[in-house]
Amino acid sequence: MSGAGAIRSQKMFGEYAIYCDEKLVALVCDNQVFAKITEAGRALISAPVLAPPYPGAKPCFAIDEFLDDAEWLATFIHSTARELPLPKRKKS
Repeated sequence: MSGAGAIRSQKMFGEYAIYCDEKLVALVCDNQVFAKITEAGRALISAPVLAPPYPGAKPCFAIDEFLDDAEWLATFIHSTARELPLPKRKKS
């Protein structure tokens, strides 16, 4: 994913959140990667698999089958991040 932009991860509830340019783009739960659903992402996946990352969560793209293709993954994460809004600032 490093070619997508500024990537960082954050441990959350025993799992991980993946950020690209400070936008939450994916979750790693139970050793699977789930990406936020966007039209740009849908265009890059020929037959998207939708699944919730944890019980009660909204469905996401399950992208495990693409993890070995670094170029595709960077393009996918970059496209997904571009389409997502910046997070709202927390009130102090």
